[in-house]
Amino acid sequence: MNDRLSDGGDHVGDMTKAKPPFKNPDVEAKFASYPEPERTGLLILRGLIFETAEITPDVGAVGETLKWGQPAYLTLETRSGSTIRLGLPKQGGFAIYTHCQTTILSDFRGMFPDDFDYEGNRAIHFTDSEALPLEKLRLLIHRALTYHLKPRE
Repeated sequence: MNDRLSDGGDHVGDMTKAKPPFKNPDVEAKFASYPEPERTGLLILRGLIFETAEITPDVGAVGETLKWGQPAYLTLETRSGSTIRLGLPKQGGFAIYTHCQTTILSDFRGMFPDDFDYEGNRAIHFTDSEALPLEKLRLLIHRALTYHLKPRE
């Protein structure tokens, strides 16, 4: 299975080729402020969030805003999910964040305990955008986007 986004990953760090295009100028400015190669990795994750939402029933449109100064993704129409954030951790690289009071990341860690660099129950850190295991990350994003639709054990 192809582990790159549908645009082939070409020029993904180029802000003019972001998919989907930015609707929120504050979020676009935040991405533009990120250094390379971290921006490329974050744009890949952003694209994966929107792609996953588009193919996931009952999620609806995903809103993009800033929360705590980081790009954040919410299921505003359906309230089906929990917020996903993207950002730069203090120790370098880039990261995807989930709400730490959910079981989203702990459940994911149970499936892939040694595949990622976890920060507790709140984030996964990355250093290489070329090595992102997109199909595994799609599972994490799907779970976050549908968190309130599924009964919790």
